[in-house]
Amino acid sequence: MKILLTGAAGFIGSNLAEALLARGDTVCTVDNFNDFYNPLRKERNIQTASRTAGYTLYRTDIRDFDGLKAIFEKEHPDKICHLAGMANVRYSLKHPLLFEEVNVKGTLNLLELSRMYEVPQFVFASSSSVYGGRPDNGVPFNEDDRVDAPISSYAATKRSAELLAYTYHHLHGLKVTALRFFTVYGPRNRPDMAVSLFTRAIDQGEPIKLFGDGTARRDWTFVADTMRGIMAALDIPLGYEIINLGNGHPQTEMDLIQAAEEALGKKANIHYLERPATEPAVTFADTSKARRLLNFSAEIPLSQGYQQFFEWYAREGRE
Repeated sequence: MKILLTGAAGFIGSNLAEALLARGDTVCTVDNFNDFYNPLRKERNIQTASRTAGYTLYRTDIRDFDGLKAIFEKEHPDKICHLAGMANVRYSLKHPLLFEEVNVKGTLNLLELSRMYEVPQFVFASSSSVYGGRPDNGVPFNEDDRVDAPISSYAATKRSAELLAYTYHHLHGLKVTALRFFTVYGPRNRPDMAVSLFTRAIDQGEPIKLFGDGTARRDWTFVADTMRGIMAALDIPLGYEIINLGNGHPQTEMDLIQAAEEALGKKANIHYLERPATEPAVTFADTSKARRLLNFSAEIPLSQGYQQFFEWYAREGRE
């Protein structure tokens, strides 16, 4: 199976590329190596995959329709796995036009090329952020919940991508699976994410900037679990489905901080800040649909997953 994988030098994409290659897939990868964080880290991310048979890299921006078209013309992929995009909620508030260009127009480019080149299946990364600012009432987020009140530009672009993808399913028969990721973490974690920020701050004796009182809960999902869910979605073509990919067992931000303290043998210096309107009180995946359609359940708890993240951090994440 030949898979066109976008965002392949990033945190999730680079891990996924290795897993797909390991099972024998041919992987044509696309990444623009932008400077949202250090491009050298992305170069390191792809070192193993780039030495593996069946791997091809195109240094192309998904906003470049003609550049993407040349790749489709040459490779004729069997399936699309679209992970490229701008992330980080707070960054999206400062750069809404960039987020629209990449997350909406870039996705539309890939959908249109999938139609033109008759690629039958399109799997892509959406986000739990589309659920908006829910109260923490113990009720998990279900795929049938209303998602018409995004609380960030990032969330709005992800919902827009879901809707665009539906039109390509409805009009052109494209099989689409939109995977709503929930707080993914693990080796190669982006440096702007909480797991990285908290760990680095404790390690370097700097204060942690914590929005709220630490009781906000997040559905921490280890990257290996997320990869298994993505591969299941690639292996099981569906009509048009939106599926949560989460752990289903949210834990507090203080739980994460305590895991970092134990791993580092240091205490955190926490600087409490007012929680902004873009920060939900909870993210909590209802995982029943993933179990039913993909036979997928997350297996790795935060305590175990954080230890694997920390081993990577101690080895190369401090750089």
